[in-house]
Parts: sequence; C-alpha cells; structure tokens
Amino acid sequence: MANKVLVVDDEKLIVKGLKFSLEQDGMEVDVAYDGGEALEKIKNNTYDMVLLDIMLPVMDGMQVCQQVREFSNVPIIMLTAKGDDMDKILGLEYGADDYITKPFNILEVKARIKAIWRRDSKRESKKESSSVIISGDLKIDCDDRRVYIAGKEINLTAKEFDLMELFVKNPGKIYARDVLLNLIWGEDYPGDARTVDVHVRRLREKIEENPSEPKYVHTRWGVGYYYNA
Repeated sequence: MANKVLVVDDEKLIVKGLKFSLEQDGMEVDVAYDGGEALEKIKNNTYDMVLLDIMLPVMDGMQVCQQVREFSNVPIIMLTAKGDDMDKILGLEYGADDYITKPFNILEVKARIKAIWRRDSKRESKKESSSVIISGDLKIDCDDRRVYIAGKEINLTAKEFDLMELFVKNPGKIYARDVLLNLIWGEDYPGDARTVDVHVRRLREKIEENPSEPKYVHTRWGVGYYYNA
C-alpha cells in the first residue's frame, strides 16, 4: 500500500510541484491550501506524513501542528520561508519532526521524508516484549505511547515521548545533547543541540511538579541529561 502524504501550502505552484514529484515516487498525495482545511483532513484521514507550511491563511502552521499533536503522532515536516533559527526551533517545540527552509530542492524533501520513515520503522522493530514500564508513580505504555503520573495521563508530543521512553529505559545513564540529537532525531537531522534543550524544557513543564527542581529528568551540568526517580 502506498504511503499517504498531505501537502499543505497556500502557494499552488509549490503544491503542484510537490504532488507531482512525490507521486512519481509512488506516494499517494492529498493537498490542502489553508490551516483549517489541513486540520480537518488530518482529523478525517490517516496520513504517513504531513508537509506543513508555516505561513498559511485561516490558521498558521504552528497552530495546526500544535492542535494535531493533541490527537495524532503523524510525522510533520514544517516548510518555512524564514531563515531565523528561532522560527525553526519553535516549529519543533510545537511537535514537528523536522523543518525545511524554502526555497528547497525536491530531492532534499524526499530524503527527509524517507529518513523519518526509516527511523520510525527501526523504532517499531526494536519494541520490547514488555510494553509497560513502571517506575515509582510513573507509568509508560510503550505500545500506545502514553505516559501516566500518579494515574493521570500526561499528553506528550512524539519527540517528548521518545525522550521520556529512552530516559526511563536507561535510568541513571547520562546522555549528552549531541547523543540525544542522533538517537531521537537521527544522524540525518540538520538541527543542533538547542533542539534537545527546547524539548527537555517542554517535557519538564509537563511532567515535573516544579520544573526548576526536577524529580524525573535531571541535568548533569556540562555533561547532559539523565533520568532518576
């Protein structure tokens, strides 16, 4: 069965070019031209990838990404015409998996899509037979990708969950930021270690009662991050 991709951009020439090129690689491509239409399509369909422009009418790409992450872990690559690093990091903070700056080469787009699918495929193949991890008042269901603290479910983005799962499966092991970047985002990911800091901060805001004095995810200054409950 062909992988299904949603392309979201208000520039029809870009949409047309992406659709044609991705279909040449055997993908099934759906399109949307504004944020509201994109959100409805993601709610009502199953996609293997979403290419999402940041500057959209009705609802911008950041808002769409943030709302999608409330109900879906579909991989999202943000398309941005802005070169500012904070825009890129902000996109990832809202739950995107990657970003590409316009103007882009279609071969790069295809490479990024396939790199994310390869990582997801490897992650699926490495699932352990025991899918539930319990550590104190923390419970992680690896199959359903859900996290509970004291019986209350904590809504995490895909990358936040990946970080939490890695930390809890390796208690006490200190991970340097560049190591986490390679393990969670992959060696092909073009971003830097600030991406890790942003995601750890967001993770702490969700799981820690007092993020400035973390109970679960700790920092070893100058070395990296580790889990210890």
